[in-house]
Amino acid sequence: MSAPPPDSSGFQPELATAGAPAAGRLLGGGASAGVLPDWAPYGVVAAALAFCAIVLGALGIFTVALMLVFGALLAVAGIYAWSRAVEGARRAKDRAITMAIVVAFGVAMAPLISLLYEVVRRGIPGLSAEFFTEDARGKIGGGGAEHAIVGTLIITAVAVVISVPVGLMAAIYMNEYGTGKLRRALTFFVDVMTGIPSIVAGLFAYALFELFFGPGIRMGVMGSIALSVLMIPIVIRASEEVLKIVPNHLREASYALGTPKWKTITKVVLPTAFAGLVTGVMIATARIIGETAPLLVTTGVVDSLNTNPFSGRMQNLAVYAFNEYRSPGIHKTASYDRAWAAALTLIAIVVILNVIARLVYRRYKTEIR
Repeated sequence: MSAPPPDSSGFQPELATAGAPAAGRLLGGGASAGVLPDWAPYGVVAAALAFCAIVLGALGIFTVALMLVFGALLAVAGIYAWSRAVEGARRAKDRAITMAIVVAFGVAMAPLISLLYEVVRRGIPGLSAEFFTEDARGKIGGGGAEHAIVGTLIITAVAVVISVPVGLMAAIYMNEYGTGKLRRALTFFVDVMTGIPSIVAGLFAYALFELFFGPGIRMGVMGSIALSVLMIPIVIRASEEVLKIVPNHLREASYALGTPKWKTITKVVLPTAFAGLVTGVMIATARIIGETAPLLVTTGVVDSLNTNPFSGRMQNLAVYAFNEYRSPGIHKTASYDRAWAAALTLIAIVVILNVIARLVYRRYKTEIR
């Protein structure tokens, strides 16, 4: 039987299909290899978790953590075996690696989700109007956390006022002026400062104020100084990275018009990087607002409202939660509820700061080309 003639374009059907089986074999499994259904990954995960739950329950060692760990391993092995039998070795490897990445993401998110769930579940019972509007002075087994909430906001605000100008100016110097060994030395020093333990910052602030006011001094501004030691390196690194992405041609265009460097920085570079700078400051603020150890050393513990950071002890939410949980008194349940409510309030403040950072970035971001 003769081959069919080519069409007007020169296309010959038998030549187009002759190599299909070979191509199919090269792709792993022949031209007729099957494909797993869309629900296959979900089904494998569900089956693996159910199997592990049954086995661990039968052995009497069932815990959610063990079920998730062994279920994840079994799901990766299961999807690989099923895909290899149906789709071939190459596709099976791809599915197994994809499953492993998803499992790793789930393992990373599980502690965060568990933490948020536990804090919300235990913190809601302690929330009330009294919690936000009253302090704990003279209230045995009762009272609220107004003094801690206000103290947290004041201490953090003072720390931001100290840290932002210093960190931003340092970042401008390192990115716009610094060169050679001095810049490398400053970068190394900032990296070291980023990793110092928070208690060291608290001890530094305490020792600094002890030199001028004597031992036993406790003030809100001391806590702000300690937090600024932790915040300044974060602001520097975040601001430096944002300033780096401002294109040089914007600076060069400004210089070509005869604009001095300081004015180029204030009128061109900083406005272009404004959204990123604000985001970096917000993230740094969220990072320090929940610190406990340095504030235990510097601000102490107090049960009444104090709005003056330069006079007397000042409470904050992190220390308040720690103190309520460590020393519950005679009404343990109420103290524990207040501790969890303080933790929930602190997380809510951090979430609000991150939302504000996102909104500011979207509102003021500049398209950099």
